[in-house]
Amino acid sequence: MTGPQLLPGAVVPPLERSFPLTRLVAYAGATWDWHRLHYDAGYAAGKDLAAPVVDGQVLGALLAEQLLDWLGPTCVLRGLHFRFAQPVFAGERVRCTGRVTAVDGPLVTVEQRVEVLGPRARTAVTPAGATLELRDPEGPP
Repeated sequence: MTGPQLLPGAVVPPLERSFPLTRLVAYAGATWDWHRLHYDAGYAAGKDLAAPVVDGQVLGALLAEQLLDWLGPTCVLRGLHFRFAQPVFAGERVRCTGRVTAVDGPLVTVEQRVEVLGPRARTAVTPAGATLELRDPEGPP
């Protein structure tokens, strides 16, 4: 993808995901991260939290997924950075947004963020961003 959509200011299609408690438990099982903070509502309440907390690495994975879904198989993620601003809780829905900030040959720089949607709307992840490399689909891997 090398057309005008990759000019600075181009908007990355948003990605939305919800986090029912069952998804948090499945993630804990897949990663062997059984910290009670991520699945035990009573434990979270004892820490003055609204509900179990979504594992932060899930949010990083969503940022990567957003970009790779957008640019396809010829895109290589060269770097990803993000900082947590607020926790995301079980039962909430998030939206990842982004925009291109620079294009230098095959390298694309993107600025991103994660917003929590709904009645307790807030920014969960900012600043965030990535550097991507676009490869020629006909060239070497």
